[in-house]
Amino acid sequence: MKNKIQELRKSRKVTQQELADALSVTRQTIISLENGKYNASLILAHRAAQFFGISIEELFIFDDEENL
Repeated sequence: MKNKIQELRKSRKVTQQELADALSVTRQTIISLENGKYNASLILAHRAAQFFGISIEELFIFDDEENL
């Protein structure tokens, strides 16, 4: 699933490790999310959206075609 995590993280000058620590996940999880290799759980998506102060829908781009 596509997302805006890397874009938002970089615009706020937050490192992958800092974001991982804030979300209680590993840096590898952040890398996988940013590269679209991992779909966040609802809990992680909620934490990330809260961290950036936006809604889950604004952070993650849901494409029906991609998920068929």
